[in-house]
Amino acid sequence: MFINWALQEINLKIVYYGPGMSGKTTNLEYIHSKLDSSVAGDLVSLKTKEDRTIFFDFLQLDVGRIKGKRPKFNLYTVPGQVFYASSRKIILKGVDGIVFVADSQKDRMDSNIETLLDLENNLSEEGMDIKVFPWVIQYNKRDLTGIESIDILQGELNRYKVPYFESVAVNGDGVFNTLKAIINSVILKAQKEL
Repeated sequence: MFINWALQEINLKIVYYGPGMSGKTTNLEYIHSKLDSSVAGDLVSLKTKEDRTIFFDFLQLDVGRIKGKRPKFNLYTVPGQVFYASSRKIILKGVDGIVFVADSQKDRMDSNIETLLDLENNLSEEGMDIKVFPWVIQYNKRDLTGIESIDILQGELNRYKVPYFESVAVNGDGVFNTLKAIINSVILKAQKEL
């Protein structure tokens, strides 16, 4: 959380974290496409030299007020590929909330688990405890064949019993429910800290 006293704004950072190709970027692109341009900033993509992945997307949302200050939400994605581990750490600096985007396909479970452990380690290095940190899980790609059941996904990925949502990000199913849940969690935390 960063407070801009001159503008009376609270900047809050939400990061979409998950394995490569799980739908993090698709979530942000869908959200951005549905918001009025008066409340959303530009969607900025930084591509790698190989043009293989998006480093992060940036989006600002304006909603209501927290103790007289206008909150601004900055939404980011992290690169999913393992060789971008240092970029993930940089993007997590100053994070206020996480959406963990899990790929529901059975053959992606190991990637989901590895990335979730990476998230937990990176938060710990920043002095944050995932057990009490605001985060939610989105089980994406629920429209595909060969997907895991929610019970198995919950058993493998949600040991802290955080809120979870099923989604089909390419259609927007579950995208805004996920976003609203993490925004509410982040706002509650910000209100306690101010």
